[in-house]
Amino acid sequence: MDAIPTPDAVTFDFRTLSARDRYKLMIGTVVPRPIALVTTVDGEGRINAAPFSFFNCLSADPPILALGVENFPDMSFKHTAHNIRQTEVFTVNIVSRAIAEAMHVCAVPFAPGHDELQAAGLTAMPGAVVASPWIKEAPASFECRRHVTLELGKSRQIILGEIVFAHYQRDIIDVDRMRIDPAKLDAIARLGGDTCATIRDRFEMPTPTLADFEA
Repeated sequence: MDAIPTPDAVTFDFRTLSARDRYKLMIGTVVPRPIALVTTVDGEGRINAAPFSFFNCLSADPPILALGVENFPDMSFKHTAHNIRQTEVFTVNIVSRAIAEAMHVCAVPFAPGHDELQAAGLTAMPGAVVASPWIKEAPASFECRRHVTLELGKSRQIILGEIVFAHYQRDIIDVDRMRIDPAKLDAIARLGGDTCATIRDRFEMPTPTLADFEA
């Protein structure tokens, strides 16, 4: 039995779990996870859009984002990974509640070359620096160049991208303070299974200083 009950907890030896069980435990526990709606183009210039919740920022200097992209069951590359290998660029679009359903349409396993953005009713805008579009309806978008790709076994790549250009809807950012209004960004996040969440329930918690403890 993989689950090991103790008086106060249930424990798991990850070395003995199936990949599917490890996945279920991880996505149900590491929450909330931001959703990247990634736009790329293939070698023929056709647009692809796909959402990924194995996504986050890792560094500001240099400005690096990370995507975890799983392969297809036959271990061939998904369209996003294949396109990034061909073009070396991609764009991460943040998903707000307003475009959540459209993002979900982009998760449908369409055939290569099918325009997911058109199917989802989203608008592709030409990249300012990279040859990959950004989404007009997204509250924020980061144009990226591939920095490095890490191969994790046969099943997944971790793609690190350097942000080279950013787009924001005008009303969500205070340019003078370089502050994003989280209410207007209204980003959603992935939990376990089909469950998603908003960031509308917030609280302030300033980091304590050493002086607070020495007073």
